[in-house]
Amino acid sequence: MAGREEKTGSANRVLRISQLDALELNKALEQLVWSQFTQCFHGFKPGLLARFEPEVKACLWLFLWRFTIYSKNATVGQSVLNIQYKNDFSSNPRYQPPSKNQKLWYAVCTIGGRWLEERCYDLFRNRHLASFGKVKQGMNFVVGLLKLGELINFLIFLQKGKFATLTERLLGIHSVFCKPQNMREVGFEYMNRELLWHGFAEFLIFLLPLINIQKLKAKLSSWCIPLTGTASSDSALACSGRECALCGEWPTMPHTIGCEHVFCYYCVKSSFLFDMYFTCPKCGIEVHSVQPLKSGIEMSEVNAL
Repeated sequence: MAGREEKTGSANRVLRISQLDALELNKALEQLVWSQFTQCFHGFKPGLLARFEPEVKACLWLFLWRFTIYSKNATVGQSVLNIQYKNDFSSNPRYQPPSKNQKLWYAVCTIGGRWLEERCYDLFRNRHLASFGKVKQGMNFVVGLLKLGELINFLIFLQKGKFATLTERLLGIHSVFCKPQNMREVGFEYMNRELLWHGFAEFLIFLLPLINIQKLKAKLSSWCIPLTGTASSDSALACSGRECALCGEWPTMPHTIGCEHVFCYYCVKSSFLFDMYFTCPKCGIEVHSVQPLKSGIEMSEVNAL
C-alpha cells in the first residue's frame, strides 16, 4: 500500500522544468501586457507614464492576480502546463486549494514587494541627504538578504523539486497537477533513429568538402573504360582536338595538359586554379603543365573540317 502511494506521488509530482517554465511564461505574459498597455499611450506626451509607472504596473498585476491565482488557484503559465497551487499546510491528503489569506499574502509579497522596490529606487535615486542615504543603505541591505534567501531557496528547490520561489515556501503553497498524470511508456526507437541519421548527416557534411569529386569521377571512368594506350603524338592530338574535354564545345585557344585530350584555355585554367590536383576528366591524368596546342595541329584540324 505504501509503495503504491509512493508511485502515485512520484507520478503526480511536478517536474522542476515545468515549474520553471511556468515562471518564465508568467514573466513573458507580464512583458506582453505592459508593452500592449504602453502602446495605448504612444500618441501622448513622452514620459507620461514614467512618473506613475510603479503604480500602473501594480494595478495591472493586481488585475492579472484577481483572474488567475485568486479565482483559478494558478497563474497563466501554470494553467498552460496543467499546474495549480495546493495548500501545503493542510493535513487532508486530498487536494486543498490555497486559502484566501494565502492568496492575499501572495499578492502582497509579489506585487507589493516589486512596487515597493521600484518606488523606493525612484524615491532615493535623486536624494543625497544623509538621512535618505541611511534609509537607502538599509533598503539595499534588506533587498540583498531577500536575494540571498531566493538563491538558497532555489538551490533547495533544485535538490528537492518543491517550492520554486521563496514566496511559495513562506506561504506554504506548492505546485501540483490539476489532473493525475498517467505513467507513459516512451519508446526511444524513433529518437535513436533520428539521432543516428542526424549524426550521419553531420559526418557527410564534414566529409564531402574533403573529397575531390572530379578526381574520383575520373578514376572511376578510367577503371570502367580502360585505356588502350597513351597516345601522345601530334596525330592523336589532332584527332581528339575537335571538342573541349570539359565543356564539349569547339576548343577556344586550345591547350593540353600532357594527355591526348584538348581543352579550352579558360576551362582548364579555371579548373586548375580551383583545384591544384585537377585531373583530366577523360583519362584521369594529373595536370603537370598547361601547354598551348601546336598551331600546325590546330590548322590541320581546321582544314580537315
